[in-house]
Amino acid sequence: MFEEENAQWGLVHALVLDGKGGARSIARTELDDLQLQAHESLWLHWDRSHPQTQTWLRKSSGLSEFSCDLLLEENTRPRLLPLPDFELLLFLRGINLNPGAEPEDMVSVRIFGSAQRVISLRLRPLRATDELLVQLAEGKGPRSASELILYMAQYLTHKVQDLVSCLSEIVDEEEERLDSDERYTPEHGAVLQIRRRAAALKRFLAPQRDIFGQLTRIKLPWFVEDDGDYWNELNNSLTRYLEELELTRERVGLVLEAEDRRLTVRMNRTMYRFGIITGIFLPMSFLTGLLGINVGGIPFSTNPYGFLIACLLASSVALAQWWLFRRLRWF
Repeated sequence: MFEEENAQWGLVHALVLDGKGGARSIARTELDDLQLQAHESLWLHWDRSHPQTQTWLRKSSGLSEFSCDLLLEENTRPRLLPLPDFELLLFLRGINLNPGAEPEDMVSVRIFGSAQRVISLRLRPLRATDELLVQLAEGKGPRSASELILYMAQYLTHKVQDLVSCLSEIVDEEEERLDSDERYTPEHGAVLQIRRRAAALKRFLAPQRDIFGQLTRIKLPWFVEDDGDYWNELNNSLTRYLEELELTRERVGLVLEAEDRRLTVRMNRTMYRFGIITGIFLPMSFLTGLLGINVGGIPFSTNPYGFLIACLLASSVALAQWWLFRRLRWF
């Protein structure tokens, strides 16, 4: 009921974390008079495109105009920006898993974090927040604002692994087919699409790895003590995914190079055979053309076995060429 009411205001989710891994939903009308306990944290997840979201953010959120401008900026990239009073802005990206969308058309989430409040904005639906809601419903979710941000980053990062593994498996299949079947020709459009996808993912995710590295070192009073270790693990995981994407790009290049070499060898072999055939039949063509001149004095023209003798003469020339080519190791 609260979600339907909140949707009219552009508020996708409004939850109060109980500090034990669970959460309770609240209505938009409760925000103004909400009083949090010391162990509680507030999570507000907004639809950035909704007009009411922009109105609330600028007039009722208590954030500075500078923070609101960044949160509502049309285009941005992954970034981490510390703010006064131990607050921060964190912009993250994830794989687009919405129906009909290309995975490399990344989705983004913009986060404002403080000791007891997290405000996140999205433009398109996020699978990461859906999974986070399931964890909270089961009482196994984040217990504080810092853990909420960490969980969101973890879910966004783990979605990358599935796509990276899928791209790697496709390249594996192409390599196996090339090795097992000499006549197999990979579809260049599909292979190049894998390469472009890997390049796009690496371009968008590489800055996010640097942000995870910064969060490993940053020390805010409201961060849980072992948060740095988890951010470091996320940094290592994303580094591994980026290395796998780079390897996928290189392997696609090797697949295309192998196919080009195979086509070149095949063409050279064909042209070589045509050259041998031409070399064999060229002298015989010369003889037949010479003997076909309509003038007198052609050898064996009056002999009843003249045609047979001419055929034997042409065959002898062909055999002599074959022997010569073999001697020269041309074939």
